[in-house]
Amino acid sequence: MNGAELFLLGRTLMKIGEEAIPTEGVGRRSTSTRSMLIVMLDVYAHSDTTVGEVSARTGLPQSAVSACVARLKEAGSVLTTTDPADRRRSLLRQNPEITGRRAEVAAAPVDEALGAALGTDDPAAVAETVALLEQLAERLSPKVLGRLR
Repeated sequence: MNGAELFLLGRTLMKIGEEAIPTEGVGRRSTSTRSMLIVMLDVYAHSDTTVGEVSARTGLPQSAVSACVARLKEAGSVLTTTDPADRRRSLLRQNPEITGRRAEVAAAPVDEALGAALGTDDPAAVAETVALLEQLAERLSPKVLGRLR
């Protein structure tokens, strides 16, 4: 496997993951699920951060980060406080409480989306692939990103 193949695999896995995230009752929004997750994970990794800092780290436009933060606040996933050093800015941090939406997303199985991507409804084939992905996730958790660069 080369870098391009690994990148394409990651993109495929992201798309399958997006399909597995429940969206019932969320309504149509201007921000994508992918952007929401990128912003949420960045805020969780960098407590007391700002929209500008998240934008710089993620490469997302500041307007997109602001829209994601508004949705994450609405869902109760992110808390904001006024920056004591500059009262015009807000600081972002993870809500330590597990909200209903976070619990719903965390509990959603990937089996149906994975089966569709694999082109099978064979539970054994899907379970085998889930087991392989779980092994890979153990080895390549988001924490490894801190070791890159």
